[in-house]
Amino acid sequence: MSLNLFRRGPGRVGARLAAECTGHVDGVPAERDAVLLDVRESYEWQAGHAPGAVQVSLSALMAGAALPEQLAGRPLVVICRSGNRSRQAAELLAARGAEAVDVIGGMRDWARLGLPVVDGHGESGTVT
Repeated sequence: MSLNLFRRGPGRVGARLAAECTGHVDGVPAERDAVLLDVRESYEWQAGHAPGAVQVSLSALMAGAALPEQLAGRPLVVICRSGNRSRQAAELLAARGAEAVDVIGGMRDWARLGLPVVDGHGESGTVT
């Protein structure tokens, strides 16, 4: 069964549980070439993140930072530690015209489900 993570159209934010994002390859959701966007701070990212995820902090996005060029036009599955920052980031990105959903429960639930977490060196990581 294929789950459509992006049921809501551009400009509208949906939310999904980490368990619903398990159709991934190395941590990147496979549906429609979606990208897992981690909006935690660099020190959190270095401690542990999903393999294949791209990191741009919420604070940088709020300061007006643009997304990396390779993310342009791609659906975004936004994740943070618990789901609070990812919700804010998904709303901000949707207001900018991106198609985004946030992951409820964030990296804490991701790790609890046994999904892969690596550190900044590609070794086994932890969620801080």
